[in-house]
Amino acid sequence: MQLTQKESSLIKDLKGQEKLCIDKYTKYASSACDAQLKDLFNQIANTEQTHFDTLVTIENGGTPQMGGASSTSMPTFTATYGAGENEQKKSDCFLCTDLLTTEKHASSLYDTCIFEFKDENLRNALNHIQKEEQQHGKMIYDYMQANSMYS
Repeated sequence: MQLTQKESSLIKDLKGQEKLCIDKYTKYASSACDAQLKDLFNQIANTEQTHFDTLVTIENGGTPQMGGASSTSMPTFTATYGAGENEQKKSDCFLCTDLLTTEKHASSLYDTCIFEFKDENLRNALNHIQKEEQQHGKMIYDYMQANSMYS
């Protein structure tokens, strides 16, 4: 499928956003203090790589086949940190806050791009990715709630 110049430019922007997400999640997984958070960040980094690969498929003229359900499973978290503050909690909270902001931005970028694509299959693929970005935000929010980090 031939993309318009605008669609090609948007795919380039989305790939840049996904690359940033992959890099952040990978780096933050190695920096996180809590093992649950490390696992969460690694899981999301893998999904972000899938998003990037899907965008490459679109950029190369292909139409990705997206499953009906999201590939991201929703974990349940147990509290590692209590209501009190300590340096590890502060550090993990910073990582979560930054990544939650990143996910909000990514979701917003996909929202705008979905309206700019003429092909319904490509819009559906971008919408599928956007829903997974929203799930990533929800998982981070759930972790923060379980650990008294979100007020």
